[in-house]
Amino acid sequence: MSTNTASTTVISATPGDAGPHGEASGPRRASWAGVVSLGLGIFTLVASEFLPASLLSPIAADLGLTEGAAGQLVTATSIIGIIGGPLVVSALPRVDRRWVMVGLTALAVISNVLVAVAPVFGLMLASRLLLGLAISGFWAMSLAVTSQLVPADRLGRAMTVVNTGLTLATIAAVPAGAILGELIGWRTVFLGAAAVGVIALAVQVLTLPSVPPTGSPSFRTLVRTAARPVVALGVVSIVLIAGGHFAGFTYLRPAFEEIGGVTPATLALLLAAFGVASFVGNLAAGPLADRALHVLVIGAPSAIGAATILYALWGSDPVVSVIAVVVWGAGFGAIPTMVQTWMARVAPDRLESAGGLVVAAFQTAITIGAAVGGVLVDSVGVQAALLGGGVTAVIGGVVLASAKAR
Repeated sequence: MSTNTASTTVISATPGDAGPHGEASGPRRASWAGVVSLGLGIFTLVASEFLPASLLSPIAADLGLTEGAAGQLVTATSIIGIIGGPLVVSALPRVDRRWVMVGLTALAVISNVLVAVAPVFGLMLASRLLLGLAISGFWAMSLAVTSQLVPADRLGRAMTVVNTGLTLATIAAVPAGAILGELIGWRTVFLGAAAVGVIALAVQVLTLPSVPPTGSPSFRTLVRTAARPVVALGVVSIVLIAGGHFAGFTYLRPAFEEIGGVTPATLALLLAAFGVASFVGNLAAGPLADRALHVLVIGAPSAIGAATILYALWGSDPVVSVIAVVVWGAGFGAIPTMVQTWMARVAPDRLESAGGLVVAAFQTAITIGAAVGGVLVDSVGVQAALLGGGVTAVIGGVVLASAKAR
């Protein structure tokens, strides 16, 4: 059956009814406060991930490093994320998921404190590896945990709430870090991030109910889930969609400058427009994922592809450039909720393993997309990265839409 009709499977086997090994444990009340606490956790984790991007210069100067070396603080979190999500899911098969989420948030708090007080770069880098593990594990578990907090026919909306934290962090972390770094110093900024993490931790403790593991998660279960043809095809699709996006997005500034000839002021406005559009796209994705997922599966990647190709070819026109940026932002803003809801429909009995695979696919896409995009920018030009990325994203959407659940 198609991914659209597969939703009946999820509704008939309500995720909230699954016990530690997939057995029925009775209905439970929806906990939207718990869903919000997960969104707050995602916000804290992702904001912490992007903070170094706005603080590279003072960090490098303070530790006697080049900015390129300091930039590995961002790379470290991404690399560990490829294995971190599946690792957390497989390594803790019987632990109450409430305490797993709380523990991962606490790990992020510890990471930020260690970065703030680290006297040498080695300790700082090790601390960022802890953050990468926390981010990937938290995001991997968020799908399965959220599915037990709300009715199955509200999962898309719930994931929109969770992913709102991701979108807001992406928009706010870099400018906020830059401003606060100038005012209070970069080490204090990381202490502030730790304080926000403590708030998220407290909200999770107060609002998250007990959430038993589902589907007997283990490394063997993870492998078996990945071996399912529809899941494997979904992972490939995610790599194509997200990789296509990041092939262009990583080089957005040179694209704006070389194609559009924008000034620094205009650059800031375009980036702001992209961020706002991403936020709106995320909000729209939830209801659409619940009611017409098949439309979203084609629409969101197509929006990314159309926008990147439009900007590559006609981005010198101010009106076209604004339209392209807004469409691009809205399309990508819908992607996290779209792929997580899709995975929930094709693998309702393996949500934890499926969530780990989604995170691994995204982190792989970031790494490959940025690398391939860089090769295209250096060898051909930034337009090639936009065109290649756009076409790849569309192909990913077509592959995902063609996947059949059996």
